Amino acid sequence: MRSDFEAFRVPTPRQGNRKGLPLRNAQAQYTTRLRLLLSVGFPILLVFALVSACGGAAGSPGSQQLTPMTLALDWTPNTNHTGIYVALAKNWYRDQGIDLKLLPYSSSVTPDTLVANGKADVGIGFTEGVVADAAVGQPVVSIAAIIQHNTSALVTLASSGITRPRDLDGKIYGGFGAPYENPVVSQVIKDDGGKGTFKNVTLNVDTIEALKAHQIDFAWVYEGWEVIQAQREGVQLTTFPITNYGIPDYYSPNIITSAATIKQKPDLLRRFMIATAKGYEYARTNAKDAAQLLINATPKGTFPDTGLVFSSQDFLSVRYADPGHKWGMQDASAWHNYPTFILNADGVTDVSGKPVKSLNLNSLYTNQFLP
Repeated sequence: MRSDFEAFRVPTPRQGNRKGLPLRNAQAQYTTRLRLLLSVGFPILLVFALVSACGGAAGSPGSQQLTPMTLALDWTPNTNHTGIYVALAKNWYRDQGIDLKLLPYSSSVTPDTLVANGKADVGIGFTEGVVADAAVGQPVVSIAAIIQHNTSALVTLASSGITRPRDLDGKIYGGFGAPYENPVVSQVIKDDGGKGTFKNVTLNVDTIEALKAHQIDFAWVYEGWEVIQAQREGVQLTTFPITNYGIPDYYSPNIITSAATIKQKPDLLRRFMIATAKGYEYARTNAKDAAQLLINATPKGTFPDTGLVFSSQDFLSVRYADPGHKWGMQDASAWHNYPTFILNADGVTDVSGKPVKSLNLNSLYTNQFLP
């Protein structure tokens, strides 16, 4: 699945906007690369080059009074990030004494790795990634839920004749190489009365393009980006939201930090979350303006179809938080039920590749920095 994103990231769907690229975050790739990093050492020179390219942590000449802070993006700018861009555009980070720099997405190093190794103060992550990080000894902590409920779904072409999940038995699934994909997809099919058997192939092309070319029969995507994108391109999809078929609800994506940053910079994190929460709260009730702020803040050409941004923002703004609840809050149930499901299904492995059956799930998240 993906949040409508891709390439080298935490194994989960992602929200993205570049066509022709693998639209996922593969846990398999993530874990394999992480094992390599842990065995041969962290690529310090690469990280320093990345930080240097985007201005590093240094403030501008007139911002000596501001505390520099870095946030690692998980993909190119999209509506998962809108609240952050709103807060930047309205100077709410500066109001909190923060000079926030966004580290652009890199296919060579994940936000989790940058955060865990102290090369970024915070980053955008995913529940599956947080669980996987803990399993391989590179823990990060979720400090806010960007979207309150999971919005991913299995999708197939409406013209395929597939009308329900059990019809996916024996079909070809276009995945992203994460170990938890098989148990999740299988459960969705079984919940509808199927056997849960299918062929899993790892994609290196755009998901929707693979569907259109009939290279695959179905895929795991986010309704808030890829499904809307397909509709705008005239491609009709049949969707099966995973939480409607036996998969526990969970947050996706999240804002993450490290235990070291929590210990060393608690005040900075609190001030960061005040501004960030304000940005997402604004985007909840001002979808059109928030989408325009996101478009204005990114380089020209970032969004070839700006209408997609507005449509996606309309979809997500009402989903940033439940009515009557403040943005960012995380419940124990979300951090226990879904992680327990993928742990029990051998969807999480340690550095040696051995399935991990249990973790301290309470250590994976905190609400202490939310205003």
